[in-house]
Amino acid sequence: MAGAGAAQESLTIDAHGVLLAGERAGEGTPIVLLHGLTATRRYVVMGSRALQRSGHRVIAYDARGHGSSAPAPDPSAYGYEQLADDLEAALDALQIERAVLAGASMGAHTALHLALTRPQRVAALALITPSFDPSLPRDEQELLRWDALARGLREGGVEGFVRAYELDAVPEAWRETVEKVLRQRLGAHEHPLAVADALEAVPRSRPFQTLAELAGVRVPSIVVGSRDEVDPGHPLAVAERYAQTIAGARLIVEDAGPPARSPIAWQGGQLSRVIAELAELART
Repeated sequence: MAGAGAAQESLTIDAHGVLLAGERAGEGTPIVLLHGLTATRRYVVMGSRALQRSGHRVIAYDARGHGSSAPAPDPSAYGYEQLADDLEAALDALQIERAVLAGASMGAHTALHLALTRPQRVAALALITPSFDPSLPRDEQELLRWDALARGLREGGVEGFVRAYELDAVPEAWRETVEKVLRQRLGAHEHPLAVADALEAVPRSRPFQTLAELAGVRVPSIVVGSRDEVDPGHPLAVAERYAQTIAGARLIVEDAGPPARSPIAWQGGQLSRVIAELAELART
């Protein structure tokens, strides 16, 4: 029943010795929300409770080293193998055999890694603003940028990170919003030095080796892209390639401007509706 069981319950998940902080609410088809690098569990559907109110069981947790979750035991242990192991540990702890996975950026890549290596645990995939494309050569300048963000966070905290982010490169219409969200996100971490470790490790990890592997995904899937003029860090071309390669996947993207429109990935209520529609497909 819509609206039933919407009370929120805090969770602590033991993922092979790493304690993950999370929450669950609602009843029905299980949906696991997976956030991006430097974010927390709030930053998938942006605090919207539409999914649990529409009859879904929603689980969200902070990735290792993020939010209120414990750091990894080793500064390099933030790769996609470890992140996917944490995800499976969460499913095991909650006795969920198969779940709809909705992940943003790093979370999308984590969900794909699990879908490719342990497909029996995945009922459907919502891949939100993916950015990893193994067909492109590794961009050393991009890795240096991630390293600069890590260094800024270690040496100057939130302010150091914001300075290293180079906000001048963000379109002026969105600069104030991006800066506000950056400060909110970075201020929500109990272990900022662990986030700095993740900033160096995650971009050097590969969730899969070739785009052709995505053709092996055999569950209902959507790919939510965003337009480059608003979100250049998650190229629309990458989302398009994912949608073209995953059998039956649907690409969802905001209408083109001008003026540039807020990405669907930033609109929690609208994104929740898209994920709910996907969850219904997984039930049929």
